[in-house]
Amino acid sequence: MSHILWLASFPKSGNTWMRAFLANYLTNSETPVGINDLNRFATGDIGGELYAEIAGKPAEQLSDAGIHALRPQVHRRLAAVRPGAVFVKTHAILTQLGGTPTITPEVTAAAIYIVRNPLDVAVSMIHHYGYGPEDAAAGVCFDEMEILPTGGRIPQRVSSWTNHVRAWRRARGLNLTLVRYEDLVREPEAEFGKVLAAIGVTPEPERVARAVRHSSFKVLAAQEQSDGFVENSRSEARFFRAGGSGGWRDALTPDQVDQIIEKNRDAMVEIGYITPQGEFLV
Repeated sequence: MSHILWLASFPKSGNTWMRAFLANYLTNSETPVGINDLNRFATGDIGGELYAEIAGKPAEQLSDAGIHALRPQVHRRLAAVRPGAVFVKTHAILTQLGGTPTITPEVTAAAIYIVRNPLDVAVSMIHHYGYGPEDAAAGVCFDEMEILPTGGRIPQRVSSWTNHVRAWRRARGLNLTLVRYEDLVREPEAEFGKVLAAIGVTPEPERVARAVRHSSFKVLAAQEQSDGFVENSRSEARFFRAGGSGGWRDALTPDQVDQIIEKNRDAMVEIGYITPQGEFLV
């Protein structure tokens, strides 16, 4: 039976890094998988092609209600791409829109949810989207945040960091594995090995180590510099940078840090980024 294994995250939280690791592990190649070949291993749910094909007209001409109604059919098509598990990347909040779930339960097997400190998410937004620090801080706190329907894509509801994290973590009946970005940075082999085990693959230590090397940010950045990256919407900015954590300490002002924590405090405590008293743990 075909089914979807979702690779879910709030934007700028490590989803592409996760896809790069999985692609390199599954191919077990002696050389790194090219970043522009990642769509061979994991598709996305934001492309308008299937919506247009099913509707018989361009996705840009579909209303929001029309998109919501078509979503289950699109997900069934994605699940049928190949036998077994099909990796699908999403930044959508797990909710219902127009009475239709953003994630179709009957074709869902499980989900890997990558979560990242919202303070560092804001910094990544500064570099990736060209936001100013004030806009980036506001972005992770914005309940109405969405990915706009540009370039033939459908719109995607994201909401705030807290709403996104809680919606996925608290979904009933969803076989979900949560992975913190910071743990991937600190112990990549152990954490990526945990992901493999969660999807039913027995981790082979040497193979995991090689896949970690082949998907390192140093390798990914070199590939981008050499060949570009088709998923980078801003050609003037690098998609792959340092790939570390804690950059918010130098990039955000105390007021911006306080703004993000004020909005996201409870969820940050739940994930283990701060204590209830506001002390930083990561």
